[in-house]
Amino acid sequence: MGEHLTLLVRKLLTLTALVFCLATAVAQAANTQVQLLLSAGTAKAGDTVLAGVRLTMAPGWHTYWKNPGAAGKATEIKWQLPPGVTAGDIQWPLPKKLPPLEVTTYAYEEEVVLLVPLKLDSSLSPGPLNLAAKVSWLECKDSCIPAAGDAQASLDIGPETKASSDAITLEAWQAKVPVTAKTFNAQALWQKPAGGDDRPLLFELDWPAPGDTPTHTTADFFPAASDSFEIEADVTNVLNSANEIEFTKPVKKFSGDWPKEVSGVLVLDDKAYELEMPVTDMSAVVPGGTIAATPPPPPVSLWQMLLYAFIGGLILNIMPCVLPVIALKILGFVSEAKNNAAHVRKLGLIYTAGVLLSFLALAALVISVKLAGHKAGWGMQFGSPIFLVCLTTLVTLVALNLFGVFEVTLGGGTLDKAGDLASRPGAAGAFFNGILATILATPCTAPFLGVALGFAFTQPSSILVLMFLAVGTGLAAPYLLLSLNPAWLKFLPKPGVWMEKFKIAMGFPMLATVVWLLSIASSSYGKNVVWLGVFLVFVATAMWVFGEFAQRGRKNKGIAALVALGIFICGYVFALENQLHWRKPEVSGEAGIENTATSNGLWAAWSPEAVTAARVSGKPVIVDFTADWCLTCRVNKQTSIDIDSVSNKLKAIGAVAFNGDYTHFPDSITAELNRYNRAGVPLVLVYPADTNAPPIVLPEVLTPGIVMEALNKVTK
Repeated sequence: MGEHLTLLVRKLLTLTALVFCLATAVAQAANTQVQLLLSAGTAKAGDTVLAGVRLTMAPGWHTYWKNPGAAGKATEIKWQLPPGVTAGDIQWPLPKKLPPLEVTTYAYEEEVVLLVPLKLDSSLSPGPLNLAAKVSWLECKDSCIPAAGDAQASLDIGPETKASSDAITLEAWQAKVPVTAKTFNAQALWQKPAGGDDRPLLFELDWPAPGDTPTHTTADFFPAASDSFEIEADVTNVLNSANEIEFTKPVKKFSGDWPKEVSGVLVLDDKAYELEMPVTDMSAVVPGGTIAATPPPPPVSLWQMLLYAFIGGLILNIMPCVLPVIALKILGFVSEAKNNAAHVRKLGLIYTAGVLLSFLALAALVISVKLAGHKAGWGMQFGSPIFLVCLTTLVTLVALNLFGVFEVTLGGGTLDKAGDLASRPGAAGAFFNGILATILATPCTAPFLGVALGFAFTQPSSILVLMFLAVGTGLAAPYLLLSLNPAWLKFLPKPGVWMEKFKIAMGFPMLATVVWLLSIASSSYGKNVVWLGVFLVFVATAMWVFGEFAQRGRKNKGIAALVALGIFICGYVFALENQLHWRKPEVSGEAGIENTATSNGLWAAWSPEAVTAARVSGKPVIVDFTADWCLTCRVNKQTSIDIDSVSNKLKAIGAVAFNGDYTHFPDSITAELNRYNRAGVPLVLVYPADTNAPPIVLPEVLTPGIVMEALNKVTK
């Protein structure tokens, strides 16, 4: 009843406006002029002539497309043609989408030419023909006025067809008519099960041919008119990658069943394509994808997502990635406790600035990658072997400095300063600690953070920046709060000799970080990663010579510094350039995927086709999307996934297990993460044997109980 009432109200409002406008209109076509154009002045019998009904609107006025949208009325043409002349369907040029969004309409401003092919019968006799049309339209500005006008033109039937002076105009307007799509595949999918009268519809477009890769920056869909449902104007969750475009539009149902197919015009920038495509549930088999599964709808509340981002950043402080930096911050607070409150507050603000500026840099990187047409993900810099070599060297320098191998004087080099800054008191140390905390936090994710980042990566640049700043604020919040309340520092131990011992002890977590980074680099360099270790030995030797003889020595300091520099250069040339070939890693990401996936006989390499095949066979499926650089993933694997109880359960229920390696950011996995509103790993999915049932999306941090509970659910 409510569906019919909504539709009835919409129609009554339109009819009321029309009646009111008829009563107030003093003259027809006062704001729009109509004219009939022909592509030929003389035409041969049996040919087809293109006719154009030109509507020229006064400034500020507009008329409507074949689907006027939430209000309005489409232009109608009633032909008055002599025998032997047949009019075809109207060819509608691409309209504009006029705001406001609540009552969005599809209309033409200033001028439009509606094109109609006229078929001439071969039996027509030579001589003039009078062609006429009665045209009616609704013209709107601040109010709407129904109007009508007559248009006519003369056509001579002769021995051959000759173009008219209007042929160029008609040709130009014909170029604005949507064409049939040929270079890409398109599909429409419901994003959630039917319920109520509103439902999001996902449009997916992909270009299979590399030469046809899209360069479009905006995407939209102008639907054909329907009395039973409306595809609304709002466009959300636009994803524009190297060979794929996705976006979502809300659909409101007025009566009957949900549509099984949709038709209309796909708009990519200023290009337009006529499309008619079936609508399927995401639980159906998607070409090139999994039998997937209705993920939760994207969150719509920006404030909720900002809160999630802040909480996620806060939790990052206790994740293993950031623990070494936390220890250094505690040491810094202890050393600064003796200073006045204003100085402590200043250092807290500088640390926060270091964190926030680093997150702004990460946001700029993500935006740049997306604008370049590539897919972006959280922690994507860890997929770069060159970045890993530089970061491993930097963290090694930090560890050596904590051990007291070298110190930095005002004349020290840039690379040496980086190694010392993290443990230095004062503004420089606070700022660098903020940068280092951000860098080491990116390979980790945390509860709340995955959902927030999944939302952020689908939003416009301004929202993405805001979300990244919220994560950074959460990461910096504990230290900022402590620095703004210096009285709380009295609970920390008093400064003393123990601080030097504690500083040295903190070098060991940094060395553990170096080992972890080396293990990540091995996915790019394979067994040759040992040469990165050799280079670090050269670095350590050079820093020892520099610290022991150039800084603390009494004689020949200049010679010692040159010797240290020579050792460093020899290590770089021999280990990095000649042996490791660090700028040209030989091990591809695909090899890494294969090795990881087949290391356990129970797990196979993930692919959309493999998951589809397993689900079609009626088996439960578990997918673990992971990466070598993701510490949370490794903890999950060791404690909750790659354990006997889970392995035995998988064998008992006949489940198929897949491992998706995200170490080098393959686009196929990025697309799958985006499908489930995640910006990075970990992501663990458990699919029931029922192909129509959605998967269970597990939280970022797992326990054996969480995994076992999900496996029990999919077998019921």
